Amino acid sequence: MNLLLETKSYQRSLERFHQIFGTNPEIVAFAPGRVNLIGEHTDYNEGFVLPIAVDLFLCVAARPRNDRTVRVIAADLDDWDEFDLDEIVRDDNTNWRNYHRGVAWAIQQNGIGLKGIDAVVASDIPIGAGLSSSAAIEVGFAMTFLYFVSADVPQPTLAQWCQLAEHKFAGVQCGIMDQMIALMGKADHALLLDCRDLSHRHVPLPKGIAFVVADTGVPRTLAASEYNIRLQQCKEAVQWLSKLLERPIKSLRDVALEELGQVFNEMPEPIRRRARHVITENNRVWAFQQAMREGALKRAGSLLLASHASLRDDYEVSSRELDAMVKALMSIDGVLGARLTGAGFGGACLAMVRKDALEKVLKEVASRYKIALGNGSPEPKLIATNSSNGAIVQKL
Repeated sequence: MNLLLETKSYQRSLERFHQIFGTNPEIVAFAPGRVNLIGEHTDYNEGFVLPIAVDLFLCVAARPRNDRTVRVIAADLDDWDEFDLDEIVRDDNTNWRNYHRGVAWAIQQNGIGLKGIDAVVASDIPIGAGLSSSAAIEVGFAMTFLYFVSADVPQPTLAQWCQLAEHKFAGVQCGIMDQMIALMGKADHALLLDCRDLSHRHVPLPKGIAFVVADTGVPRTLAASEYNIRLQQCKEAVQWLSKLLERPIKSLRDVALEELGQVFNEMPEPIRRRARHVITENNRVWAFQQAMREGALKRAGSLLLASHASLRDDYEVSSRELDAMVKALMSIDGVLGARLTGAGFGGACLAMVRKDALEKVLKEVASRYKIALGNGSPEPKLIATNSSNGAIVQKL
């Protein structure tokens, strides 16, 4: 716990809270970012994912109020929000406010009355880098709100409420993965999650490897709109497959690759390639987690590269910068595999690296990336991450 109290976000939230409210907060909620090792765009198709929580945290420093007012200060944005728990509405002008508003709304929709709070939020999770800062703010505020009314909600249920908040208030039809791993992360383990029934198991990570998040420096400006387009295309693929295979299909995870192959040429573009990505990616998740258990690092690295190729060619969510980053990462001896992580269209790549090569990766990849892109290339940022535990509330 002492390590959490040493995070920069904790220090910023504490200092700002004292500055604004003239006292210390009663609690601080810590919610981690996440990196999905493999299983991209499978979660909203009721498929399989394998994320880890990372040691980058969002902090919510808070105290209860005696009324129904919620005041939130965003320390990193130099902005603030205030609303009444009896009248929660979307803010159409400033989207960051919709995350905690949506969480408060979702909790109360499920029959739990909340108290007002004063809160300061600060984060060390880069925004727009594919590390799910959005789920961290949802989970951080959910745990804060629930703490002050002594409500105990099962983690999978709370993850669903946070997902609902993002659907209804932030306007992104996200899957359940980000909220689940933010709540249920375990140090030195990944989380193998079935996004249909939320069954899960922790998968131990081999020793001797590290994961590097390589932010391309390009914001995911198209991610939200394109994400929703892909969601619709997958629904259309389910309709096509139900018709062509002559059986009811609930989601793409119910279709075997062999079955897709039988009717592939009868489906329109790009629907059939969207389906192929999701189905093959689900297979890669299972193969990757088995490789992790066996310590088969070369095999695992090949699966990461295959995932990137599928995301680039079949799902079409990569970009020139993401492709260049994967190439720059793979140019370093000791990088076992790399792929884009997150929704795509900018953001970050993930690399699995032998620990003895980590220093060279952090030192050389940025320059190789910029040389490949030429003049005016964005400024990348590489972060070595460790797996971490999930969200927690610390009473001060």
